[in-house]
Amino acid sequence: MTKNSLRLDHVVLWVADPVAAAAFYETAVGLEPIGVAEYTEGTVPFPSVRVNEETILDLAPHGLAARMKMLPGSADSAGHPVNHVCLALPADAFDALRARLEEHGVPVSGIDSGLSGARGAATRSFYFRDPDGNVVEARHYA
Repeated sequence: MTKNSLRLDHVVLWVADPVAAAAFYETAVGLEPIGVAEYTEGTVPFPSVRVNEETILDLAPHGLAARMKMLPGSADSAGHPVNHVCLALPADAFDALRARLEEHGVPVSGIDSGLSGARGAATRSFYFRDPDGNVVEARHYA
């Protein structure tokens, strides 16, 4: 892990049920849940899922919005998801994710090619929604 270079640390997704969201991201997407037991015990405000060793998705309940006071108007962001979050995967993991989502009955988009991203043009990509309506893109670079 590189501690002294610019990296994306986390993205906060608003969810209705953080435990259910963590279960979805674990079973349908294959991400490791973090802090679910602590959340259910009331010792942390929300659980997360690990994307990789450097990046997590925080699964914040809508009720947490009232505590969002770091900037004026921050509480108003509850329920306003980002357009989408993109996960870049190796080819085999890309195929496995698509198959796992379909096994769980999660609708997926068609496969696009050549969409531009942080690493250039992606070989393949597709989109799906989590149970809270957050849009996730999965992509594979050659």
